[in-house]
Amino acid sequence: MSDNRYIGVFDSGIGGLTVVKSIVECMPGENIIYFGDTAHVPYGTRSKRQITEYVLANVRFLRTFDIKAVVIACNTADSVAKEKVREVNPDLPVFGVVDPASRLAAVSTKNGRIGIIATKATVSTGVYKDAVEKRAKELGMKNIEIFQQACPLFVSLAEEGWWDTEVTRLT
Repeated sequence: MSDNRYIGVFDSGIGGLTVVKSIVECMPGENIIYFGDTAHVPYGTRSKRQITEYVLANVRFLRTFDIKAVVIACNTADSVAKEKVREVNPDLPVFGVVDPASRLAAVSTKNGRIGIIATKATVSTGVYKDAVEKRAKELGMKNIEIFQQACPLFVSLAEEGWWDTEVTRLT
Protein backbone atom coordinates (compact mmCIF):
# COMPACT_ATOMS: atom_id res chain seq x y z
CA MET A 1 0.00 0.00 0.00
CA SER A 2 1.34 3.41 -0.99
CA ASP A 3 1.81 6.20 1.55
CA ASN A 4 0.70 9.40 -0.18
CA ARG A 5 1.36 11.66 2.79
CA TYR A 6 3.75 14.55 2.34
CA ILE A 7 7.45 14.75 3.03
CA GLY A 8 7.83 18.04 4.89
CA VAL A 9 10.88 20.11 3.98
CA PHE A 10 11.91 23.38 5.58
CA ASP A 11 14.69 25.93 5.50
CA SER A 12 15.21 29.33 7.05
CA GLY A 13 14.66 30.82 3.59
CA ILE A 14 14.41 29.66 0.01
CA GLY A 15 17.75 27.84 -0.33
CA GLY A 16 16.12 24.58 0.67
CA LEU A 17 14.32 24.52 -2.66
CA THR A 18 17.51 22.97 -4.06
CA VAL A 19 16.95 20.10 -1.62
CA VAL A 20 13.34 19.81 -2.81
CA LYS A 21 14.60 19.65 -6.40
CA SER A 22 16.90 16.75 -5.48
CA ILE A 23 14.11 14.90 -3.68
CA VAL A 24 11.85 15.29 -6.71
CA GLU A 25 14.60 13.99 -9.01
CA CYS A 26 15.30 10.97 -6.76
CA MET A 27 11.71 10.23 -5.77
CA PRO A 28 9.43 11.71 -8.45
CA GLY A 29 6.26 10.14 -7.06
CA GLU A 30 6.51 11.71 -3.61
CA ASN A 31 4.30 14.52 -2.36
CA ILE A 32 6.30 17.36 -0.85
CA ILE A 33 5.34 20.38 1.19
CA TYR A 34 7.94 23.12 1.61
CA PHE A 35 8.14 25.79 4.28
CA GLY A 36 10.59 28.68 3.99
CA ASP A 37 10.82 30.51 7.31
CA THR A 38 11.65 33.86 5.74
CA ALA A 39 10.27 35.67 8.78
CA HIS A 40 13.32 34.58 10.79
CA VAL A 41 16.07 34.39 8.15
CA PRO A 42 18.99 34.20 8.74
CA TYR A 43 19.17 31.59 11.51
CA GLY A 44 22.96 31.63 11.71
CA THR A 45 23.19 34.82 13.77
CA ARG A 46 20.69 33.65 16.38
CA SER A 47 21.26 31.80 19.65
CA LYS A 48 21.04 28.01 19.73
CA ARG A 49 17.97 28.29 21.96
CA GLN A 50 16.22 30.60 19.48
CA ILE A 51 17.14 28.44 16.50
CA THR A 52 15.79 25.36 18.28
CA GLU A 53 12.52 27.15 19.04
CA TYR A 54 12.12 28.14 15.37
CA VAL A 55 12.92 24.61 14.18
CA LEU A 56 10.46 22.97 16.56
CA ALA A 57 7.77 25.47 15.50
CA ASN A 58 8.48 24.68 11.85
CA VAL A 59 8.08 20.96 12.47
CA ARG A 60 4.86 21.53 14.45
CA PHE A 61 3.52 23.51 11.49
CA LEU A 62 4.50 20.84 8.97
CA ARG A 63 2.93 18.15 11.14
CA THR A 64 -0.46 19.83 10.66
CA PHE A 65 -0.24 18.38 7.13
CA ASP A 66 0.15 14.80 8.42
CA ILE A 67 3.67 14.44 7.06
CA LYS A 68 5.40 11.06 6.95
CA ALA A 69 8.94 12.49 7.30
CA VAL A 70 10.71 15.80 7.64
CA VAL A 71 13.84 17.08 5.93
CA ILE A 72 15.73 19.90 7.60
CA ALA A 73 17.14 21.64 4.53
CA CYS A 74 18.94 24.31 6.56
CA ASN A 75 22.54 23.62 7.60
CA THR A 76 22.21 25.75 10.73
CA ALA A 77 18.91 24.17 11.80
CA ASP A 78 20.29 20.68 11.16
CA SER A 79 23.52 21.42 13.06
CA VAL A 80 21.80 22.96 16.06
CA ALA A 81 18.42 21.27 16.44
CA LYS A 82 18.05 17.97 14.56
CA GLU A 83 18.56 15.85 17.66
CA LYS A 84 15.97 17.90 19.58
CA VAL A 85 13.49 17.42 16.72
CA ARG A 86 14.07 13.66 16.94
CA GLU A 87 13.65 13.72 20.72
CA VAL A 88 10.36 15.65 20.54
CA ASN A 89 9.07 13.66 17.52
CA PRO A 90 10.19 10.05 18.06
CA ASP A 91 7.58 8.77 15.60
CA LEU A 92 8.78 10.96 12.73
CA PRO A 93 11.76 10.16 10.49
CA VAL A 94 14.01 13.25 10.49
CA PHE A 95 16.64 13.87 7.83
CA GLY A 96 19.12 16.71 7.46
CA VAL A 97 21.70 18.06 5.06
CA VAL A 98 24.86 17.78 7.16
CA ASP A 99 25.40 14.02 6.77
CA PRO A 100 25.00 13.85 2.98
CA ALA A 101 27.13 16.98 2.45
CA SER A 102 29.84 15.61 4.76
CA ARG A 103 29.85 12.30 2.92
CA LEU A 104 30.19 14.10 -0.42
CA ALA A 105 33.06 16.27 0.91
CA ALA A 106 34.95 13.23 2.20
CA VAL A 107 34.61 11.22 -1.01
CA SER A 108 35.36 14.21 -3.24
CA THR A 109 38.59 15.52 -1.74
CA LYS A 110 41.67 14.75 -3.79
CA ASN A 111 44.24 16.08 -1.31
CA GLY A 112 42.61 15.36 2.07
CA ARG A 113 41.91 19.05 2.68
CA ILE A 114 38.31 20.13 3.15
CA GLY A 115 37.07 23.67 3.67
CA ILE A 116 33.78 24.35 5.40
CA ILE A 117 32.11 27.74 5.14
CA ALA A 118 28.93 28.15 7.10
CA THR A 119 27.05 30.40 9.47
CA LYS A 120 28.55 31.25 12.83
CA ALA A 121 26.01 29.00 14.56
CA THR A 122 26.81 26.04 12.30
CA VAL A 123 30.57 26.37 12.67
CA SER A 124 30.28 26.78 16.47
CA THR A 125 28.59 23.37 16.83
CA GLY A 126 31.47 21.50 15.18
CA VAL A 127 28.88 19.17 13.67
CA TYR A 128 30.24 19.42 10.13
CA LYS A 129 33.83 18.89 11.24
CA ASP A 130 32.81 15.82 13.26
CA ALA A 131 30.69 14.43 10.41
CA VAL A 132 33.45 14.88 7.82
CA GLU A 133 36.00 13.26 10.14
CA LYS A 134 33.63 10.32 10.69
CA ARG A 135 33.05 9.86 6.95
CA ALA A 136 36.78 10.12 6.21
CA LYS A 137 37.54 7.49 8.86
CA GLU A 138 34.90 5.17 7.33
CA LEU A 139 36.68 5.60 4.00
CA GLY A 140 40.04 4.75 5.56
CA MET A 141 41.43 8.25 5.07
CA LYS A 142 44.14 9.03 7.60
CA ASN A 143 45.55 12.48 6.83
CA ILE A 144 42.52 14.69 6.60
CA GLU A 145 42.66 18.43 7.26
CA ILE A 146 39.47 20.35 7.88
CA PHE A 147 39.26 24.13 7.81
CA GLN A 148 36.15 25.92 9.05
CA GLN A 149 35.23 29.54 8.61
CA ALA A 150 32.07 31.33 9.68
CA CYS A 151 30.80 33.47 6.82
CA PRO A 152 27.90 35.51 8.22
CA LEU A 153 27.06 37.35 5.00
CA PHE A 154 27.07 34.26 2.81
CA VAL A 155 23.46 33.27 3.54
CA SER A 156 22.13 36.69 2.61
CA LEU A 157 24.10 36.68 -0.63
CA ALA A 158 22.88 33.18 -1.52
CA GLU A 159 19.27 34.06 -0.70
CA GLU A 160 19.55 37.02 -3.08
CA GLY A 161 20.91 34.78 -5.85
CA TRP A 162 24.36 36.39 -5.81
CA TRP A 163 26.30 33.14 -6.24
CA ASP A 164 28.81 34.13 -8.88
CA THR A 165 29.71 37.75 -8.23
CA GLU A 166 32.79 39.65 -7.16
CA VAL A 167 31.05 40.61 -3.89
CA THR A 168 30.42 36.93 -3.10
CA ARG A 169 34.01 35.97 -3.88
CA LEU A 170 35.33 38.76 -1.64
CA THR A 171 32.96 37.77 1.16
